[in-house]
Formats: sequence, structure tokens, C-alpha cells
Amino acid sequence: MPRAKGGFKTRRRRKKVLEMAKGFYSGRSRLFRIATEAVDTAMGHSYKHRKEKKREFRALWIVRINAAAREKGITYSQLMSGLKKSDIGLNRKVLADMAANDPQTFGQLVDSVKQKLAS
Repeated sequence: MPRAKGGFKTRRRRKKVLEMAKGFYSGRSRLFRIATEAVDTAMGHSYKHRKEKKREFRALWIVRINAAAREKGITYSQLMSGLKKSDIGLNRKVLADMAANDPQTFGQLVDSVKQKLAS
């Protein structure tokens, strides 16, 4: 029985891995065995970091909201509690954007929350 070298399928699989390793340093972009390890590691990191990115942005938004809220004389936790009680359904991304780009509207929102907390 003749030896099967793989041909088309093997070449396609290897080419795919080397294409993903494009731009990697030295043999990591040219040698299949080393490139495979490098690509596997990179894919694992990219999966993990897609999840972490969401956490990091949420933390950033909270920091921005807190800073803007404290300028208006209220803490972040009081602001979020007041928003819930007032049935205002703005998420943290929108609140952070409002705090940075439209402080006047954010101030009006904080004032309405303060009134709700006072009553």
C-alpha cells in the first residue's frame, strides 16, 4: 500500500496556522510546529482577554461615574441606589458617557436623584 503524505488537506491545515502566525517573531511565524504552539497560546489569550475586556470597561465606567457624581456632592452607590428607586434605567456605559460629554444633563440627573433620596 502506498504511503499517503496528506497533500491538499495537510497543506491547507498548515497554511491556515501559518497565516494566523503572520507577524510573530522568528520561527514562530515560519516553522509549523513552533507556530502551532504560538497560535494556540495566542488564541487562548485572546479568548480570555475578550472576557476581561468587559470587566475592565465596567470598572472604568464606574470610576468615571463616581468622579462626576462626587463633584455634584453624591457618592456612586447613592447615585445608583437613587436611580433604581427613580426607575431610571440608564446603564453604566451611558452614564459614564453622559458624565464625560454632557455634564449639564448629568447634573440634572443627579439633582433628580437627590430629590428622590431626600423624600
